[in-house]
Amino acid sequence: MSVGPEKTNRVVAEGADDEIIEDNRRLFTGWRLVAVSVAAGLYAAFHMAALTGLSISSMTGISIPFLPTFPMETWNFRIVHVAGALILGFILYAPNTFAEDGAHRSRGLDLAALVLAIPALGSLVVALWFAGQIAGGLSWNGMDQTIRFRELWLFGTPLWIATAGGIVLSWLVRRERSGLGMPDLVLSICAVSVAVYLITIYGTLMRNSTGTPFAPIGISMAAVAGSALIMEMTRRVAGLALVIISGVFLVYVFTGQYLPSFLNSPAIAWDRFFSQVYTDAGILGPTTAVSSTYIILFIIFAAFLQASKVGEYFINFAFALAGRARGGPAKVAIFASGLMGMINGTSAGNVVATGSLTIPLMKKVGYKRTTAGAIEAAASTGGQIVPPIMGAGAFIMAEITGIPYTEIAIAAIIPAILYFVSVFFMVDFEAAKLGMKGMKDDEIPELGELLKKVFLFIPIVILIVALFFGYSVIRAGVYATLAAVVVSWLTRHRMGPRAIGKAFEMAGVMSIQIIAVCACAGIIVGVISLTGVGARFSSVLLNLADASQLIALFFAMCISILLGMGMPTTAAYAVAASVVAPGLVQLGIAPLTAHFFVFYFAVLSAITPPVALASYAAAGISGANAMETSTASFKIGIAAFIVPFMFFYNSALLMDGTWLEIGRAGITAIIGVFLLSSGVQGWFVGARASWITRGILIFAALSLIAGGLLSDLIGAAATAAAFAVSRVMPSSRRPAATTASD
Repeated sequence: MSVGPEKTNRVVAEGADDEIIEDNRRLFTGWRLVAVSVAAGLYAAFHMAALTGLSISSMTGISIPFLPTFPMETWNFRIVHVAGALILGFILYAPNTFAEDGAHRSRGLDLAALVLAIPALGSLVVALWFAGQIAGGLSWNGMDQTIRFRELWLFGTPLWIATAGGIVLSWLVRRERSGLGMPDLVLSICAVSVAVYLITIYGTLMRNSTGTPFAPIGISMAAVAGSALIMEMTRRVAGLALVIISGVFLVYVFTGQYLPSFLNSPAIAWDRFFSQVYTDAGILGPTTAVSSTYIILFIIFAAFLQASKVGEYFINFAFALAGRARGGPAKVAIFASGLMGMINGTSAGNVVATGSLTIPLMKKVGYKRTTAGAIEAAASTGGQIVPPIMGAGAFIMAEITGIPYTEIAIAAIIPAILYFVSVFFMVDFEAAKLGMKGMKDDEIPELGELLKKVFLFIPIVILIVALFFGYSVIRAGVYATLAAVVVSWLTRHRMGPRAIGKAFEMAGVMSIQIIAVCACAGIIVGVISLTGVGARFSSVLLNLADASQLIALFFAMCISILLGMGMPTTAAYAVAASVVAPGLVQLGIAPLTAHFFVFYFAVLSAITPPVALASYAAAGISGANAMETSTASFKIGIAAFIVPFMFFYNSALLMDGTWLEIGRAGITAIIGVFLLSSGVQGWFVGARASWITRGILIFAALSLIAGGLLSDLIGAAATAAAFAVSRVMPSSRRPAATTASD
């Protein structure tokens, strides 16, 4: 945060578009910095070129002579996509804390890592040798004992030794922040070796042999090493939660035969399982398909917006519009975080980007630090359900369900409105109870000046218009990215070649986390697919539904939240969709409703105790207790936990019905959310509400939320009763002005 001229206290958002440096990210200097920056930029530019090449080729049928490798074969593209993220990730992200100085070097560990480089390079050389033999016409067969021996002892065993040894040694070796450990270079070589081998073998007929005795043993050994590399990378960039869940699922593959009831699964040999998990049934499946196309594209788009400082403009615009309202910075957080969260695809990352400005200001105007962090966490989480991008969730849903993207984006409109309306009311009533005022005119940016730069919204407008005019997602994303460059020329942050290169570099770095997470989620999806546990879970839901459909839905909600805890949105939804959504569909629920139900709760896991990533990130900024912040954010978003049940019982909230039905459902739901927020916060018609009034308000809210004509009439009557009771039994407590946080 900065201020304008010294004689004013005007708030101007600066730094919101600065690159976020994680605690374990290495900060190189000199030639290392140049090399890594170029590599990251080329990695992102490669995706843009590949996706654009694919798009042009599919639209025109014209080959592109200056891009001879495009369009790439799908599996090869995804393998390179994952391998590139692993290589960059191992170079950029340390496995543990940094040494304060260079005194933590160990000659013994360095020598051991150097020795490990021999089998790592050996496996790569052998993979290239295999490629040469196959290109020369050698028939490759998994049943051939000579080939099996070569794959087992010349390729697979050295790869395993280097991978396992590199991971363990990387945990032991600590470097200064500008240093790079040899174990991480070994792991990067292993990632290249896995990619070269799989591209070579999948380029033959061996792709069709996965899961059969004819599959070369090298596929299974490469998949084991690749899975270990992905899980280690995920641990470095996203923490242990997803890694632990993936580990549990992998253990289940080989222990499921000993488990009772619906958890029992047939025995699966390790080589058969792993020969399939690194295919489109697992790691290269829907999650990587989306991360290698739509997600990477919108990360590039977000990086270009960041490089052109559009994010700062969004926040300043939100301050100009909402800063004067009571509890102004909290309202700003709702608007700004919702808009930014829609694009960047991660609740916790959005908290860090916008919360560094809004949380201190919320504390300054009187919000407690716990509440300030909770508001930011709830708002940033809500950005994941805002169409048209929905934090990339819409694209994953379209990939999994086959439902057109535009239909998904349109269906998300009312649920997103309900979420943010509920958060707005919760925040507003909290401000009213505390007697807060809005920010002064000389404390917020001048709206007139900001309106002169309203053209900075053009990239977002172009994206939305292109998508709803039927352009492909890739084409719309490319147009929006180009628009971000063009509009920057009208500002002082004009994007030239250097700035464009920097944007690609930022995109390459920003993509590492989400790619690793999606690949790791692919392991879980592969386990679910190959063991059939998803189908057996569906039978459990069906049995519960025989007793009560509401109980079945509540169970599905709990599982979706549990599976999503500790994960970014994309991974949380991908896993929950594989386990829970098929069961809901078997209950007779429409696929769109079922997947929205799962998606909503997977998103809300970011503010659900005890593991709430967005709340924890906000607590780190506000200085509050993490668990208290997560509990407060859960309270602020409480109405959102009812919204999925609302559109289950009334599909008009997903734009399924006549305009009259949709309008009535939307209006009554908004009124219901207002009453629910009023009851939870204890503030009604300008005064504190008694416990009796609050109880009646919550009953009225649930009645209106139900969506039926009779329930609406009951809700209206209960609302009138709450009003009458509030007049007869007013609370003795009155709001007291406050200006300091605890």
